[in-house]
Amino acid sequence: MSVVEQPSRSAAARSRLLRAAVEAFAAKGFAATTTRDIATGAQMSPAAVYVHFRSKEEVLYELSGAGHRSFLSLIDDADDPAQPPAARLRAVIRALAAHHARDHVWSRVVNYELDSLSTEHRDAIGVLRKEVARRFGAIVDAGIESGVFDVADPKATTTLLLSMGVDVARWYRESGVMTPEQIGEFQADMAARIVGARAEGSAPR
Repeated sequence: MSVVEQPSRSAAARSRLLRAAVEAFAAKGFAATTTRDIATGAQMSPAAVYVHFRSKEEVLYELSGAGHRSFLSLIDDADDPAQPPAARLRAVIRALAAHHARDHVWSRVVNYELDSLSTEHRDAIGVLRKEVARRFGAIVDAGIESGVFDVADPKATTTLLLSMGVDVARWYRESGVMTPEQIGEFQADMAARIVGARAEGSAPR
């Protein structure tokens, strides 16, 4: 085995274990999942988990960190600060909801197993979650400041919008009548209603 091949194989093994962990955590919950379950799902030996991770909790932490960093990247890709606030909000909500539908298994683990993390790791993920909320809140604030959103409580509204998009992962199933894209469009419409968005240039309320 060459020096170049070894890191690549190690990364591939970690990826297999993480994919297996997502499926196991989603199916059985973190507490009921064993490292043997993860290794079996990855078609590896039971000891393989400890070659790449110190514990089952560290596997969950890596999944949670990757998931929340992907949310931040998604917001960055969808949001164009040069656009009007209503267009920005619709774009970000559309992307968030569609993402949580398409990747609903992973997203359920990332968002609903946080209490299984250690205090240190939960705090670290909390920093990422606060940044997600801050970026959403900045869009809501921009709409309020420009007079196109009618929002009494910006913080509560931001929390509601985020919860609406994230919760798609809990109930979405491929057998449903709406595609991820249709869900994203529907939630974008709902978000505009929630903030009372009005057309640019129309009279203030």
